[in-house]
Amino acid sequence: MMKLHLVVPCYRESGRIGSFLPELCEEMQRLGDVVVMVVEDGSDAEEQGIMRDLISVWRSEYPCLGQPLMLDKNLGKGGAVYAGWARAEEAGLLGFVDADGATPAREVARLIRLARSAEHAGQALFASRVKLLGRRVERLLKRHLLGRIYATLVSELLDIGVYDSQCGLKLVPAPAYEKISAGLQIKGFAFDAELLAALLDGGCKVVEVPVDWSEIPGGKVHLVRDSLFMAKDILKIRRLREERRH
Repeated sequence: MMKLHLVVPCYRESGRIGSFLPELCEEMQRLGDVVVMVVEDGSDAEEQGIMRDLISVWRSEYPCLGQPLMLDKNLGKGGAVYAGWARAEEAGLLGFVDADGATPAREVARLIRLARSAEHAGQALFASRVKLLGRRVERLLKRHLLGRIYATLVSELLDIGVYDSQCGLKLVPAPAYEKISAGLQIKGFAFDAELLAALLDGGCKVVEVPVDWSEIPGGKVHLVRDSLFMAKDILKIRRLREERRH
């Protein structure tokens, strides 16, 4: 069975992670060969102390939960994910899932089983919020609009036909990531898009897998401001891709 190193990036998430992490760990225990690592992305000392205490309690119950990684400064979500992946030991599969629990633990387990199957060997699996028959997606209108704007930017500016590059659950073969990791530069919101482009450029097939997903209170989205930031990041990713090709 392929070992998975699953990162849960956190920034001031101590108030929400308790409703998700124990359930996630229960699912991972049943699957086996999964190490769950919480990466605390440079929150203040009080927040990190709370998170450390919470994880200390949960680790006594769930052997799959590793020591947390406490970053000294905020690196951004991508930076936190990559810092966690850099500490993977003998894992054939790398992954991350958002700490808010928007993607249920059972869906995380389902994606892992798919990634470990012969059908998807060597492929990266990206969860996708697509309302297909049998799938449930509950999302605020402004989040949906922001997602469609972003997907259009990725499709048009990077020439990648993707429906949802930003869903917070992704699984990547470790060899495919090792091949591209040195060239990854985006550590903030758009890191998923750069990761997607780099995997494809490196010859790794990426498959979008529809999942159940529900909006969790506490997120902060500003439609106009965030759209401008995203466009800037996508243009930077396009420039970096062009530089790597020449």
